[in-house]
Amino acid sequence: MRPSFFHHLHPPTIPTEQARWRHTLGAGGTAVFLMLILGVTGILEMFYYVPNPAEAALSVQSLTYHVPFGGFIRNLHYWSAQLLLIVSAVHLLRVVFTASYSHPRRFNYLLGLALFVISILLDFTGYILRWDVDICYPLLTGTNLLKTIPLIGDSLHVIAIGGGEACSTGLLRMYVWHIFGLTLPVIILGIWHAFRVRRDGGIAVPPPQVRTDNARISRNELVRREVLAMFIVGIALILLSIFIPAPIAAAMTQGTTVTGEAQAPWFFLWIQQMLKWGDPFIFGILVPLGILTLVALIPYIFPKPADSDIGTWFPKSNRVAQVTIGFIALFIFVLTVINR
Repeated sequence: MRPSFFHHLHPPTIPTEQARWRHTLGAGGTAVFLMLILGVTGILEMFYYVPNPAEAALSVQSLTYHVPFGGFIRNLHYWSAQLLLIVSAVHLLRVVFTASYSHPRRFNYLLGLALFVISILLDFTGYILRWDVDICYPLLTGTNLLKTIPLIGDSLHVIAIGGGEACSTGLLRMYVWHIFGLTLPVIILGIWHAFRVRRDGGIAVPPPQVRTDNARISRNELVRREVLAMFIVGIALILLSIFIPAPIAAAMTQGTTVTGEAQAPWFFLWIQQMLKWGDPFIFGILVPLGILTLVALIPYIFPKPADSDIGTWFPKSNRVAQVTIGFIALFIFVLTVINR
């Protein structure tokens, strides 16, 4: 079969062992697929969404209940965003647990981590765009955390929401961040990340001289597996979108107040739980930034994995990195469940 443009995006061959689903978990390709769905459904939603505090929630309701297939498109967008965060987290864990971050892939590891962080921020800003009674607490809490940062906090708050009261004037700034300020970096970093995968030699494998299996598969077979994975993920998304609608609530008004039962979106519940422990700057800013910094430095401060261990699950030579990322993941998971 003559290679198409899509085929040419892949290397001619890749190692058979590392191409198996049980090795990659299909996380990287699934993340790209979900981003494409988010882009298409987001563009369709923009035809009906009105980024005005008086009309935003009503436009979401109109899209959901009155536009043909509007509710389905919104549900697809919502569930793609939630699954993207889960799949990206799995991808990050897989990279660490298989020692796939070693030189020359250290910089690409940072690119992937940056994509993950921006994806979380995109999910948060998209959550805010609903502009209903459920979003005031996370918007107010999140933007007020910026004010706790010494010296630059007030400036960051203005950059984030444009000044004024978050739940009154922050919608337009959140809309701009969601559509341009965060989406453009995701596109640029995503293309750069994919380019670096090819430039760094494709999927992480041991050097040829220490491999026990030199079998390889063609890119035609790789594309076939990717299409099958997209088909399966697509069916799952369709079923979720049909049977479990995206959250929707009454429109936020000038009299809307934050209640004691208000919660952050699920991916920030762990931070909300820590805020109950004490100082918001320490537990809302310093601790999350410290965790992010530690994760970013894994390829640089922990022992270099042995060449023979690269691309294998749970090798002994990077046990410290495995324990570190595993403890961080467990810490976040437990706090999220506690606060659920």
